[in-house]
Amino acid sequence: MVQKIQLLTPNIGVVYSGMGPDFRVLVRKSRKQAEQYHRLYKEPIPVTQLVREIAAVMQEFTQSGGVRPFGVSLLVAGFDDKGPQLFQVDPSGSYFSWKASAMGKNVSNAKTFLEKRYTDDMELDDAVHTAILTLKEGFEGQISGKNIEIGIIGSDKKFRVLTPAEIDDYLGEVE
Repeated sequence: MVQKIQLLTPNIGVVYSGMGPDFRVLVRKSRKQAEQYHRLYKEPIPVTQLVREIAAVMQEFTQSGGVRPFGVSLLVAGFDDKGPQLFQVDPSGSYFSWKASAMGKNVSNAKTFLEKRYTDDMELDDAVHTAILTLKEGFEGQISGKNIEIGIIGSDKKFRVLTPAEIDDYLGEVE
């Protein structure tokens, strides 16, 4: 199974749409940048700063000779002193902050769906249910814990990927 969600630091995770090998290169570079920051300042890298570093690498590859741009879009989610944050990074190196977002196939329908359902005071369970309903809207076929991944940042400020069994439990509540 292809893993689309990766942990960058204990409090920051990332998901991609596009070319898997390009994603793996960016994950490796991001982890290295986060570790360098941690060694220098003895604290975790802020989400915004790590996103800025990722975007700078992606942007540099759009202008450098002899290399091609990264063929990947990212959603970076994290928790730091500013609270929970979500950023989208485009292949050009442009990045945007969102409350909720989607990318990939059927992105316009998914974003419209999220705009209608998202509220600032959502509880974690409601947010997971909304994510599952959004996936159901654009997914062809049956979804289960075996063919989708969901990453969350709970009140413990740690990023984690739900297990297939946890996803199936949420699916049971949604249906």
